[in-house]
Amino acid sequence: MSFVVIIPARLASTRLPNKPLADLGGKPMVVRVAERARESGAGRIVVATDHPDILAACAEHGIEACLTRADHPSGTDRIAEVARTLGLPDDAVVVNLQGDEPLIDPALLSACAARIGREVPMATCAHPLHEAADAFNPNVVKVVLDKLGRALYFSRATIPWHRDAFAQSREQLPAGYVPLRHIGLYAYSNAFLQQYPQLEPSPLETIEALEQLRVLWHGVPIAVHVTDSAPAAGVDTPEDLVRVRAFYAS
Repeated sequence: MSFVVIIPARLASTRLPNKPLADLGGKPMVVRVAERARESGAGRIVVATDHPDILAACAEHGIEACLTRADHPSGTDRIAEVARTLGLPDDAVVVNLQGDEPLIDPALLSACAARIGREVPMATCAHPLHEAADAFNPNVVKVVLDKLGRALYFSRATIPWHRDAFAQSREQLPAGYVPLRHIGLYAYSNAFLQQYPQLEPSPLETIEALEQLRVLWHGVPIAVHVTDSAPAAGVDTPEDLVRVRAFYAS
């Protein structure tokens, strides 16, 4: 199917200053992310940025980019602005790919985009968890699905809670119990993307600090593509940057 990938990339970063411009094998990180997106079959890839330096870096490497307002509260708001600037039709499918994911599997983008339909205007991804430490880690976001593969709830808590097994032990996951970890990749119909920033925040998202709960709170379905294994981690810390640089140096 045809879809557009928009990559939000802010220059400011508390842990890694100028992160989108960090060198990975001779190219800025944001360019490497766009190159991965090209392999997904997307019809168009656009970087959404708040800074002229990122705009210039993209131009140097032949990557389309749009300069946005600097005061957007989230990357979703930023890509919504770009989708309006591009004049995308309401039925266009837009994939939100973070600018710090230079090792993302391109097939994950197309699979996520393919879950968008007339009745489901938003999609995301998940993968099975096999370690108890991950299941009980509040920094690992879990999701539970209905029989149609749509999200029922996202949580930092361990869901579903295995009442009997966890009463005995939480050192390992019981046989047959496979919780799902949420992957922060999203696709939207452009019509819904334009509505999303206008939705009233929900109490649930405030409690869990998970913005996607706003969508469920308003009764909008989110389809979830489940992949077999965890995707390569993005770049959040200096240690992550060393790991990814080693990949591009090999």
